Amino acid sequence: MKVHGFLLQRHAGGEERRHEGRIAVDARNTRWCSDGLEIGCDNGERVRVAFALDCCDREAISFVATTSGITGEDVRDLMVAAVEHRFGRVNRLPVKIEWLTDNGSCYLARETRHFARDVGLVPCTTPLESPQSNGMAEAFVRTLKRDYVRVSLVPDAETVLRQLPSWLAHYNEVHPHRALGYRSPREFIARATPEGLSGN
Repeated sequence: MKVHGFLLQRHAGGEERRHEGRIAVDARNTRWCSDGLEIGCDNGERVRVAFALDCCDREAISFVATTSGITGEDVRDLMVAAVEHRFGRVNRLPVKIEWLTDNGSCYLARETRHFARDVGLVPCTTPLESPQSNGMAEAFVRTLKRDYVRVSLVPDAETVLRQLPSWLAHYNEVHPHRALGYRSPREFIARATPEGLSGN
């Protein structure tokens, strides 16, 4: 295909914007990032997943999954689940937390951004054409696909939806991270905080 000129150009959107900032933060509940992924099943069905990660301890705080597209309502449900996981049933976060995402329509929806601010999240988006600006979320997608999806049976959407909670539990409790001293997120949280595995 290359010889006959059938390949797309490497970059068709002008000058690439480099990301030179730091996504990781030093304190928990300072910045959460979110993104989505698609899991293809053997029968042709597709499961779409959106998730939230803490940019300090890398814990997968919450997720939503559907066989249709991820909507703004799904993202708002994701936010509620993340807040409740870390802080319990509260109307508003006790601290402001950045909510870092790409420029997907489900994240940019006006109602979603207003809802984020109402609960105490500060919506932040990556620069256009700079996916590495949400690199922690991108790395999580690669890990989930490589270490869980690829080594599991995925005959249909129902099977994937049934397995997702156990994949994320294993990721949080067992999967080692170089940036966390080769500890899992939960091991890192247990060592880093006096309350161990409690929410905040």
